[in-house]
Amino acid sequence: MAFSSGLSRRRLIIAGILAATMQTGILASMIREGSAILAEGQPVTLRTMPVDPRDLLRGDYVVLNYEFSSLDSTLVMGDWPASGTDAVLYVALTPDGDGIWHPASASFSPVTPGEGLVVLRSAPFRLDQTPERPATIRAEYGLERYYVPEGQGKELEKARNQSRVLVEARVMPDGTARIASLRLEPEAANPGS
Repeated sequence: MAFSSGLSRRRLIIAGILAATMQTGILASMIREGSAILAEGQPVTLRTMPVDPRDLLRGDYVVLNYEFSSLDSTLVMGDWPASGTDAVLYVALTPDGDGIWHPASASFSPVTPGEGLVVLRSAPFRLDQTPERPATIRAEYGLERYYVPEGQGKELEKARNQSRVLVEARVMPDGTARIASLRLEPEAANPGS
């Protein structure tokens, strides 16, 4: 009886060590992927757009929205997936004269980045086209949350709602992206002053 109890205990310890090793490996892989994007990704600057004030601040992060968050479906080139399926959208971005990147086109098939062309890959999302194709496509790209120290989100929310927040992001050739930093543009001068 003591033998089987010791054997069960050993199995539990081995199972616990294996589970902890797997969890550590998964966490290390996630950290490595995020660090690689920030270190090696193509730098782009993106202007944020106002967000519905009911979703201003949830906990310690600010919700961010972009021109391509609700993309005009006329920018989509090529075939569309069947309605009711999970889709991935690839959005080609090009810079303007001020260095702000804007959507130029999109596709449900992978797009190759090139000179002056960066491609964002969305997270998978449900595509519903009934009864016809939607006018806009809502997708997320992993750039929608920016974590801030507690109590410092209000200034960012105000600037975001005035479209004064610029996001410095890094984008890998496969379209994955991460936020590197935020930059605030100065408030417009008050004409009455």
